[in-house]
Amino acid sequence: MRTLYNILFTFFFVLASPYYFLRMCRRGKWLSGFGERFGHYSAKLKQALTNSHVVWIHAVSVGEVNLCTQLILALERRLPNIKIVVSTTTTTGMAELRRRLPRRISKVYYPIDRRKCVARAMAVIHPEAIVLVEAEIWPNFIWRAHRQGIPLFLVNARLSNRSYRGYKRWGFLFRPLFAAFDAVGAQNETDATRLREVGCRPESVQIVGSLKFDGASLDERRKLDVAAMLQQIGVPPDAPVLVGGSTHAGEEALLADAVRRLRARFPRLFLVLVPRHFERCKQVGRELRARGVKFLYRNAITAGTQGHDGQVECLLVNTTGELRFFYECATVVFVGKSLTAAGGQNPIEPGALGKPMIFGPNMQNFADIASNFVTHGGAIQIQRPEELEPAVGALLADEGRRAELGHNALKVVRRNMGAIERTVDVILEPLKKRGVYLAPDVEPLNG
Repeated sequence: MRTLYNILFTFFFVLASPYYFLRMCRRGKWLSGFGERFGHYSAKLKQALTNSHVVWIHAVSVGEVNLCTQLILALERRLPNIKIVVSTTTTTGMAELRRRLPRRISKVYYPIDRRKCVARAMAVIHPEAIVLVEAEIWPNFIWRAHRQGIPLFLVNARLSNRSYRGYKRWGFLFRPLFAAFDAVGAQNETDATRLREVGCRPESVQIVGSLKFDGASLDERRKLDVAAMLQQIGVPPDAPVLVGGSTHAGEEALLADAVRRLRARFPRLFLVLVPRHFERCKQVGRELRARGVKFLYRNAITAGTQGHDGQVECLLVNTTGELRFFYECATVVFVGKSLTAAGGQNPIEPGALGKPMIFGPNMQNFADIASNFVTHGGAIQIQRPEELEPAVGALLADEGRRAELGHNALKVVRRNMGAIERTVDVILEPLKKRGVYLAPDVEPLNG
């Protein structure tokens, strides 16, 4: 089985390499850390980790990276003598790691799942434990860790319908891999049941809630004054602002068309578009020009940029890591990847800011979370694109309704916090058995 997997992995890796290298080139800075993707870590890293207890946390991309900050803070408070290494797969994820985490936290790229690459990575990092954030299962990595007796943890675990079907279909390969996890922190009962069915040992699965609620921290230091930026480009301080967050193809056009029509009722309405993948911004810009929308790119705004006398209708954000700051200035939020694509994006961040939000029917990746917001009056879920304009218009016209939605959304977020500490508790026991020192009587982060 393992030999067959490695033959097939090598074949498909070679076949798919041109596509992935092209994607990396488009995102930029792909040469930085390129060798790390093959397990070639620096001597400086090896020296920093020598004779240390190391916990390796893997966060696939930006979404998982954003969850790591508070998890790492909680682990450091409970495990004061450990060193933490965080890995990611994407260049955008690495940019977020470097932006959000202090220098004492080592940041590396995750090795591709070839035996030699994984072996080299393990030899350098030599972890006491490995924590995977959400479900990304790579056989060679898990086989190597299990063979070396390294405790494996899967946290904030969830299985989409597609992943669940795939893991069930290839159960002969994946069941032993899921059984290798010492502990699994599931987001809810549905995910817990699915994880047991794909091979996790029943006693290893615990329901701890979603880390995303704790990840929507309200005390992050503000790094961008969006209100001042909008005034700089001529947007009046009291102008209503519609923010399209983490949008996907087709949604920017829908929002732009809706805003152009709504400006007949709300003449100062301003649109902020934050595409999920910033490399799409040139294409989005072409779509806006075709519609006659007057817009500015975010990275074109400098200290010397002068006002545009209210002529700009839209700001197109072609930078990363700033969505939360644009949410802060939103009058209404649209959560992307929910109308023209499947899966949905994270509604917790606008909810934690008490913002009235709208999303479409396709929130599969956040199904329970989205349902929680809707059920408790903290969000509006529309079913068809043509419902977008009336829903936005109704909220812009009703300040009381906006306040009610925002208040209810914030209550949902606060009611669901605490998963970070429960997840840390799941991780601690195996480490204690391995002789790692635990700090006594530490108050929880949300205590």
